[in-house]
Amino acid sequence: MRKLLFLLVLLLPLPVVAAVTNIDNAELEKLMSEGVPVIDIRRAEEWRQTGVVKGSHLITFFDKRGNYNVPAWLEKLAPIAGKDQPFILICRTGNRTGILSNFLDKKLGYAKVYNVRKGITDWIAKGKPVVKP
Repeated sequence: MRKLLFLLVLLLPLPVVAAVTNIDNAELEKLMSEGVPVIDIRRAEEWRQTGVVKGSHLITFFDKRGNYNVPAWLEKLAPIAGKDQPFILICRTGNRTGILSNFLDKKLGYAKVYNVRKGITDWIAKGKPVVKP
């Protein structure tokens, strides 16, 4: 939890208007159809509990205690999307991906990060399909 708070503190001095694009389910489907990769940052037990959006890349960012390892996570992201390539982040409700999206954009210089604002919860609530991880 301390690391999560630290990450939040890093983001405080950022301007309110971020270059991150928050998207809904319709925009998620459109971007996926265009080949933009989806990165599900939840934990394995969350993937098993709800299922995942078909084709998602499963790369946990925050562990159960809120800890994270940025270099290790970026190493897993690199073969999927580089700094200049668009990608979509999804979690349960959009909170974790909102934090991570802004960090990647403002602190690490990623060019185009999409955040699914209501996460997999809304995807499932709207009757969209999921698959087992």
